[in-house]
Amino acid sequence: MSGLRVVPAYRHGRERLYVCREDGSSVAWYDREAGRVNLLGEGRRDEVLHALKPFLTGQVTVGPPPVPTPAELARLTLHPDDDLAPNRPGEALLVALERDPGPARRLRPDPRRRALTAEQAVGQGLDRLEGAGWHTLHSVPLPGGDRIHHLAIGPGGLFAVHALYARKARVLVADPMVTLGRREAEPLLRRLRADADRASYALTAEVRPLLALVEPAEVTVTAQPRGVRVLREGELAGLARLGGVLKPADVEALHGMARDRNTWRRV
Repeated sequence: MSGLRVVPAYRHGRERLYVCREDGSSVAWYDREAGRVNLLGEGRRDEVLHALKPFLTGQVTVGPPPVPTPAELARLTLHPDDDLAPNRPGEALLVALERDPGPARRLRPDPRRRALTAEQAVGQGLDRLEGAGWHTLHSVPLPGGDRIHHLAIGPGGLFAVHALYARKARVLVADPMVTLGRREAEPLLRRLRADADRASYALTAEVRPLLALVEPAEVTVTAQPRGVRVLREGELAGLARLGGVLKPADVEALHGMARDRNTWRRV
C-alpha cells in the first residue's frame, strides 16, 4: 500500500486530480485536458502512476510542473482584491441584491433580477468556450460606476459583451437604437461602442462590442450595426470557431492584464 489517494478538484474551470499523502499534502496532480501528470518530486513516480492508473486516458506526459509563463507569474503577484478573475457572472448585481434585496412584495418584478438572469445565462455560455482557448472576465468595473458585463478574450479577438434580458419579447435593432417589446427605444449600441472603446484604450488592443440577447421571441435587424455583433444567447458557442486574431500567448497576456483591477482605473 502506497498510502496515496486521488482527490478531484477544480481550478480555473479545469478539473485536476490531485495525488495526496495521508496528511493531505500533494505529491502530484493530473491535468486531464493537458494530458499531463505533474510530479512535485521524482521519488514516488511509480506510486503516483499506480494510484492514477484507473483515471489515465490516452497518451500522458509525466514530469515536473511546467515553468510558469511571464503572464502566469504576473497573475500570481495580484492582490486578491485586485483580481477580477474570480468574479461570477452578474457579480455586481449579486452584491447589490445582497446589500439591498428590495421589498418582499412589489407590484412588478425587480428589474435587477431579470438583468442578473441575463448576465448569468450569457456568462455561462461564454465560460463554456474555455476549452477552445478563450477566457472570460465578468462584471469588469469602469470608472464612474459603469461596467462591462463580460469581457471575452480568445483566438477570435476581444469582445465586450452586453447581456440583455429579452424573454419572449420582440427585439428591433436599428443602429444605434434597440427596442425591446413595447418599451421605448434606447441608443444601447452607442453605449456598447463607447464601453468597447474604453476597454480598447485600457488594454491597448482592439475590443469589439457584442450584444447578447437572452431568449428573445424574434429579432429584427434593419441593417448590420456598425462594428457591433448581435447574437442570441444560444449562438455564443459560434465564437469558438473564430480564430486568426490572437495567438495563445497573446490571449494569456491580455487576460493577465485585463484581470487586474488597476488596468481599468485609468480609463
